[in-house]
This record gives sequence, C-alpha cells and structure tokens, in this order.
Amino acid sequence: MRTTLTLDDALARELKKLAVETGKPFKVVVNETLMRGLQAPVRRSRFRQKTFSLGGARPGVDLTKALALADALEDAERAAKLSRGR
Repeated sequence: MRTTLTLDDALARELKKLAVETGKPFKVVVNETLMRGLQAPVRRSRFRQKTFSLGGARPGVDLTKALALADALEDAERAAKLSRGR
C-alpha cells in the first residue's frame, strides 16, 4: 500500500542511517521497524496507589459498627428536617 507519512527529522535520519548500515532500501527499513514495534510486548508497570493516614476515629466512636452509626446519623438528620417542616 502506498501512503504519505510525515516523520520527525531525527527519526528520518536514524532510519536512513540504518538503511545505509544494513544495505536495505529505506522503505524496507521503515516497514521492518514498524512491524517490530507492533509485535513488541507492551510492558505496563504495576499500579500502586499512595495511601495517607486520615487520623483515627473520635473517642467513643466504635468503627466496627460504622453502618449502624451511619443509619443513626441519617435518621437524626431526617428527623431534624421533618421537625423544620421540610
């Protein structure tokens, strides 16, 4: 397939240099280089999330019953809204 391709100047120089060193035509060197790049395995580094301390719980707050605490706080907020007439 024939196509027009714009290469960075430095990249074109390296490809031409490789063509001269190997004695292959420029278009062959470009095709071989692209094919090697497409077949190269993609190496991904393992994702690591940085963690930060948010401090401890307030005294008297038992986090083992966090859902019950959240329910109680939500109930209290709903009761307050109802008493305000909202």
